[in-house]
Amino acid sequence: MNLRHLIFFKELARTQHMSQAADSLGISQPSLSYAIKKLEKELGVPLFEPDGRNIKLTPIGEVYLKYITASLNDLSQGNELVHQLMNPDTGHVNLGFTYTLGQQLVPELLTNFQAEPQNKAITFELGQSNSTALLQDLANEKYDLILASNIEKFGDQAADNLFDFIPLVQQEIVAAIPSHHPLVSKDSLKVADLAPYPMILFSKNSGLRPLIDQILARAKLTPKVAYEVEEDHTMAGFVQHNLGVALMPYLPLLNQTNVHLKHLINQPLQHQIYLIVKQNHFITPSVHRFQEFSRSYCWQHYTNQERLI
Repeated sequence: MNLRHLIFFKELARTQHMSQAADSLGISQPSLSYAIKKLEKELGVPLFEPDGRNIKLTPIGEVYLKYITASLNDLSQGNELVHQLMNPDTGHVNLGFTYTLGQQLVPELLTNFQAEPQNKAITFELGQSNSTALLQDLANEKYDLILASNIEKFGDQAADNLFDFIPLVQQEIVAAIPSHHPLVSKDSLKVADLAPYPMILFSKNSGLRPLIDQILARAKLTPKVAYEVEEDHTMAGFVQHNLGVALMPYLPLLNQTNVHLKHLINQPLQHQIYLIVKQNHFITPSVHRFQEFSRSYCWQHYTNQERLI
């Protein structure tokens, strides 16, 4: 079925006059008549019938017009949406990120990105989860890109065979201690100092867990695991209520009245945050612009200045 013939049908239904419709469409009357007859032949029903010197829709033509009008409107809206998405100044970005990054990095990136005049009309849809779930959502194309930890395996495949992991910034790992804990007064804290106390760890599906395990192994510390949790603020809440101590990323907005975040000496391992995209997958110009902005911004303001978040 020819799309142009459907457009011709809609215009003829509007004017109910063959010559007026032909003039409006910029085609000859015989061409219009041929298109309508061809459409009626394909459908096997008459769409128009004589009405004095003009024509009018048959009952079937009236029903058909409703569907054609809705379909052409949807197509027009789809075309407009594609044009908007392909315009780097008016596109849309679906961004996923891990929980901790909502405190500083993501709002900082969005604020500075949208401060540039050409980016003001670009819109964002945001989502948060752990790194494993975010990677699954990226594979399912819920997100255009995500900010998360490196995940070695995705199902039964190596994750870096399916995704590009682009190093972005590093996050400091600190000790979280209850406010009245004996370690709070210690000037220089080492990972090994946590050994006597019950610990709260990230769950095994967290992208942070392999790093925390590596830090503990390097300190030759076998933790007394009290609880395993998924999210940073949950961990801080457990620490606050004296359920254990923890190793976790630094949370810049955490109220340290009841939970103290203490720097660790002789602990060089930090949490690497990656910008992750699906390999061999088309991204719109606005997504590409945000991706390149994020890489450049983090290089200038963090990596090049040896700053952690």
